[in-house]
Amino acid sequence: WRDWVGLAARLILGIGLFYAGAIKIGRLESNVTQVALYQLPIPDWMVTLVGYAQPFVEIAVGLLLIIGLFTRISAALGTIAMVVFIGGIAWAWSQGLQIDCGCFSIGGELPEGAQTKYVQDILRDLGMMACGIWLWVRPASAIALDTWLLAPPAVRHDYSYTDSVDEDDESISGVPTPEMTVPVTDEKATR
Repeated sequence: WRDWVGLAARLILGIGLFYAGAIKIGRLESNVTQVALYQLPIPDWMVTLVGYAQPFVEIAVGLLLIIGLFTRISAALGTIAMVVFIGGIAWAWSQGLQIDCGCFSIGGELPEGAQTKYVQDILRDLGMMACGIWLWVRPASAIALDTWLLAPPAVRHDYSYTDSVDEDDESISGVPTPEMTVPVTDEKATR
């Protein structure tokens, strides 16, 4: 069941990040403006860098999570992103800013009298962060490229050796027992 929880966590965080990046990719200038609306205490060059780089990072990390490749690293990056997003939303809230987070939308300043959704945004990001933490702690999941490409090959045991054997001891390590042997079904091998 844990592998299926891992798959769900990968897809929730991965699809969320991929979608968030995909909707920003065609409007990079708007994303720079959106980052600036947070009025974070960072230099302008960093606002510009984050605004331009964020969609590409979200798409890359999202894709890696969706296909299950480099899951632990991708989950760590996704978790860090959620911590940063939660921090940004909390900052905007603490400063009394009336903005849409721009996470899954165009973003921007809210019209006069419109309600912010900071609590919902933070709760959503906490849920996605929980998915990232799960995957960082337990990166194994169902239907993942990690399993097929990066898992070590099956280890074959060679039982043709014997350890130093005490003739009176029947529970000797290294000597195959009937339960450990595989019956030969190839006719040529039995002749």
